[in-house]
Amino acid sequence: MTGRILDGAAVAARLRAAVAQEVAQLASQGVVPRLEVVLVGDDPASRVYVGAKGKAAQEVGIRAATHALPAATTATQLRHLLEELNGDKDVDGILLQLPLPAPLDSRTFLDLIDPSKDVDGFHPFNVGLLHQGRPSFVPCTPAGIMALLDAEGVTLAGRRAVVLGRSEIVGKPMAALLLARHATVTVCHSRTADLAAVCREADVLVAAVGKPALVGADFVKPGAVVVDVGVNRVDDPALVARLFPGDQDRQGQLAKRGYTLVGDVDFTAVRKVAQAITPVPGGVGPLTIAGLLRNTVRAAQRRRGLG
Repeated sequence: MTGRILDGAAVAARLRAAVAQEVAQLASQGVVPRLEVVLVGDDPASRVYVGAKGKAAQEVGIRAATHALPAATTATQLRHLLEELNGDKDVDGILLQLPLPAPLDSRTFLDLIDPSKDVDGFHPFNVGLLHQGRPSFVPCTPAGIMALLDAEGVTLAGRRAVVLGRSEIVGKPMAALLLARHATVTVCHSRTADLAAVCREADVLVAAVGKPALVGADFVKPGAVVVDVGVNRVDDPALVARLFPGDQDRQGQLAKRGYTLVGDVDFTAVRKVAQAITPVPGGVGPLTIAGLLRNTVRAAQRRRGLG
């Protein structure tokens, strides 16, 4: 068996096109959605993510701006900025890029964001609604994964789903969304006994732990659908050669950039047993940004009583 590729980029492109149409309709009513991104510190990966989000927003007609603050920003300064954005009636969405540099506590500042502008879906008000089965803003990555599974015709009702990872950003909201679609859900983590055996029970396996190629073929039931959320930089030539034997593109990336991106799933090995699998990159990543754009438009509509 060679599992088919779940094309997250193609599904994301369709979602972005739909968002662009909604933005155009809002513009005809004199409304242009506005997204404000707050970036604290100089983490290279965060800068790349923020740049990609801003560019994608502008491409669909959303006004986007980034507040780039130094790593030495104090809690008082960050609180003041978030309060300003909360109070600005022209701002529809606020995104606080994580992680924050120490000693700033992410949860403290996520809690400060106006729930009606919380386009990441991380405020406890929106988290509570999600777990009650009446979601307002759904975290972007799990929402994108659900859109992908639906687009690919993956049946969830009555199926066994395993979520590997229990983060507030992916694991827990992913489990809630799968439960709402009548899947039987198990959430695994670092203390799960016999992890591979538990994952092997899944008809749908979502891996989101941040450990490169942790999920091997022995974790996967033959014919399962595997969604790889992980994005890990790997710079070990031996590991890259083992994970992608004979892949000259990967070797070229390693030589040119000093690293290549690897998911939490051993793609080459798992594809031989899975029915379908997402690649890294090009799988879940584009869907996360599409989910952010969709949440921003929804925020603009709801705040004006238009949706």
